Amino acid sequence: MDKGNVSTVSEFVLLGLCHSWNMQVLFLILFFMLYLIIVSGNVFIVILIITDSHLHSPMYFLLANLSFVDMWLSSVTTPKMITDFLRENKTISFGGCMCQILYVHFVGGGEMVLLVVMAYDRYVAICKPLHYSTIMSLQKCTGLVLTSWSIGFVHAMSQMAVIVQLPFCGPREIDSFFCDIPLVIKLACIDSYNLGILMNADSGVLAMTCFILLLISYTYILLTIHQSSKTGASKALSTCTAHITVVVLFFGPCIFIYVWPLSITWVDKFLAVFYSVITPLLNPAIYTLRNKEIKDAMKRFRSYYTHYKGNI
Repeated sequence: MDKGNVSTVSEFVLLGLCHSWNMQVLFLILFFMLYLIIVSGNVFIVILIITDSHLHSPMYFLLANLSFVDMWLSSVTTPKMITDFLRENKTISFGGCMCQILYVHFVGGGEMVLLVVMAYDRYVAICKPLHYSTIMSLQKCTGLVLTSWSIGFVHAMSQMAVIVQLPFCGPREIDSFFCDIPLVIKLACIDSYNLGILMNADSGVLAMTCFILLLISYTYILLTIHQSSKTGASKALSTCTAHITVVVLFFGPCIFIYVWPLSITWVDKFLAVFYSVITPLLNPAIYTLRNKEIKDAMKRFRSYYTHYKGNI
C-alpha cells in the first residue's frame, strides 16, 4: 500500500443519540440501569443453569451460552455509550473503533448461528424425541457451540480484512453511539458506495441464511406440534414461542440494518439501540417468564439461599 492510502485519522467522533444535555442525562440514567439489568439477568441465568442439576440438558446448555453471548454483545457498545453521555467530546480511537466492529460482528454472527443451533435442538427434541439423547449429546452440543463461534469469527475477520485497509484522511464524525461498518465506510477517502453494498451483502447473506434455516426448522416443529396430542403440544409450543420471539427480536433489526437498510438516521439509531441493548435485556425475561423449569429452578435457588442464610 502506498503512502497515499495510509490512514491519517487517529480517532473518530461519535455524535451519539442526541445533542440535548437534559436528554443525555436521562439516557445516562436509563441505559445505566438497563445495562445493570442485562448483566445481572444474564449472569444469573448462567449461574442458575450451571448450579442446578435439573437444568443440565442440551437446551439449557445452549441457553446459558446465549445469555453469555447477549451479555458480551451488549458490553461491546453499551458501556462506551453510557460514559460518552458524560463527555462533551465523544471520541474513540481508530483502534478502538476497529475493535468495536470486530467484536460486534464476531459476537453478533456467532449469536445468529447459535439461534439456529437452538432451533435444531428443539427440532430434534420435538420431531425426533426417541433419538434426542443420542443426537444432542454433550459432545455434539459443544461442537455446535464452537461452530457458531468459529463462523462468527470468520465473518468478523472477513469484514475486518477490508475495513482496516481503507484510507481515512478527512471526515471523522460517526452519527451514532458506536462504530458500525456502514457508517465507517462512508468516511473512507474513496468512492464507498459499491463497497458498502458488498459489505452489507456479506452480513446480509449470513443473516438471511440463518433466518431461512430458522424458518424451515420452526415450520417443521409447528407442523409436528399441530399433529401431536394436546398435553405434549402445549409445553412444546410454549418453549418454541419463546424461541421464536427471541429470533424475531434479534433478526428484525439485523435485516433492516444490513439486508434492507432504510438510511434514516433516527431509525438506524433506534435499531442499533434495540440490537445492542433491548434484545439482550428481553432474552432473559422471555425465557424465565415462559419457562416452567427455569421458574422452578429459581424457586429452588431462592429456598436454598434462604435456608443457607438462616443457618449463618
